[in-house]
Amino acid sequence: MELSDLRIFQAIAEESSISGAAKRLDYVQSNVTTRLRKLEEELGVLLFYRNVKGIMITEKGALFRQYADSIIQMADEAIAVLQDQDKPTGTLRIGVVETVTCGNFMNLISTYQTEYEQVSLRLETGTPFELMEKVKSYELDAAFVTGDLSSTDFVLDYAQTDEIVLLSRKELSISTLLEQKWAISPKGCPFRRKLDQWLQNEGLALTDFIEISSLETILSSVRVGITATILPKSVLTGSYEQLHVTPVPDHYKFIETGLIRRKDKYLSYAYKAFAELVKEQGL
Repeated sequence: MELSDLRIFQAIAEESSISGAAKRLDYVQSNVTTRLRKLEEELGVLLFYRNVKGIMITEKGALFRQYADSIIQMADEAIAVLQDQDKPTGTLRIGVVETVTCGNFMNLISTYQTEYEQVSLRLETGTPFELMEKVKSYELDAAFVTGDLSSTDFVLDYAQTDEIVLLSRKELSISTLLEQKWAISPKGCPFRRKLDQWLQNEGLALTDFIEISSLETILSSVRVGITATILPKSVLTGSYEQLHVTPVPDHYKFIETGLIRRKDKYLSYAYKAFAELVKEQGL
């Protein structure tokens, strides 16, 4: 079994397609099929079910994938460690919840890229849960997430506390919360969870809402008066500065935003420089 066999297996599992894996790896499809069959024969188990709609990983295949992913990650990290120079270079993959981008974040990125032009910076947005999972699986070097970060198993390299407020086009009466249509992010969003918990404690249910995955669209819907929402006060920038702000009860008023990474992740010079800049400039 070669490392390249594991990479082929991993690509097939991630793409759920032999043709997709071949395209991603720039291999001939017949070569991918042959290598997969050879790997299955060597292991003595079926790794994927084949059907007219494509392929699906088997129970044994899912178990094998856990080990394959770990082996590939260790190999890639070993190479990265040996090739890492005493100055920031290479690729740095950072996850970001969208609310972070409303403050000083883009200035931070601009400064970093100006100082460290040799670093290829890749930014990926998502929900806190999605980004945490990608940090866990080594798909991201680190991520800015929101929520209760003290209860996680990650290393927290930077943290700040943000104030949460209700945002609306016009003045919003707390007594009419039930009559309000809300703009909320998909499940897993800590701000949605705060709103849901608050309403529940008031004996109300979060039922009248529009689920929106884009922060820009949420704020736009509030600005034109379609909805109200609950978000950090830091989003009040640019054309959204005139939105009406209503304080929330102290119990729901604050949330933590932090830069997380795996405990066992090798700290490249590129990441060290990035983390130091975050500490210096803040979000």
